[in-house]
Amino acid sequence: MTRYEMGSSTRRATMLNKVPQVTAIFWIIKVLATTVGETFADFLNVGLNLGLTVTSVIMAALLIVALVAQFRLRRYVPAVYWLSIVLISVVGTLITDNLTDNLGVPLFATAIIFAGALAATFVFWFLSERTLSIHSIVTTRRETFYWLAVLFTFALGTAAGDLLAESLKLGYLLSLVVFAAAIALVAVTYFVVKLNAVIAFWIAYILTRPLGASTGDLLSQSTKDGGLGLGTTGTSVLFLAVILVLVVSLSIRERRSGSGGRDDTRNDTMVAA
Repeated sequence: MTRYEMGSSTRRATMLNKVPQVTAIFWIIKVLATTVGETFADFLNVGLNLGLTVTSVIMAALLIVALVAQFRLRRYVPAVYWLSIVLISVVGTLITDNLTDNLGVPLFATAIIFAGALAATFVFWFLSERTLSIHSIVTTRRETFYWLAVLFTFALGTAAGDLLAESLKLGYLLSLVVFAAAIALVAVTYFVVKLNAVIAFWIAYILTRPLGASTGDLLSQSTKDGGLGLGTTGTSVLFLAVILVLVVSLSIRERRSGSGGRDDTRNDTMVAA
């Protein structure tokens, strides 16, 4: 074995799982992050008048920096991981907005495009690694597939949320109810019917994006447009503050436990104790 091969083997052996356990707090932060992705993108684009192009460049650059830091780590670090999630949520929203607003691609076509991209990612991921479990993100290749899938779920979720609320004219509140009901159905099929844990996780993960987007639009949009009129600034600040508190508490818990990460190869669960 060459020195390079020995080094690569050692790095693989010492890399702990790079994503958090799937607990209730995981889903709470995930929904909050998806909501911020919707409102903060609108805040930068419209509120600060940066425009889609400038906003997209800035947020894409920040996301790259965050992901470089994430990939350089050998374990799960709450602050870096959730910062990456928030930024990828914003970028996913901007990708969809650019396609629909700048390039004129219909939301229905955008949803199909990203659904296909996500399906292709899952296919190549499974063929390469024989698993889609997020509890075995212990190699750089698996982490690459993971973050690519996450990006496409955010872009797809944005398109799906806007498609129901705007194109199909269901409104933000009804769209929120539809996606919440769909997530509840997934939970029931997982806990009662015993749907495969990995499949249940990824379906729920995809659905939380349009749920968060609908929540963000409902809170931030003006009353004449069917929202509650809180504005993108207030909604973004509120949700970012809650995310910050939760992530700090997770960081403190990780430090006190002394685990510094987990080599966790269990099956995914909707909520793990």
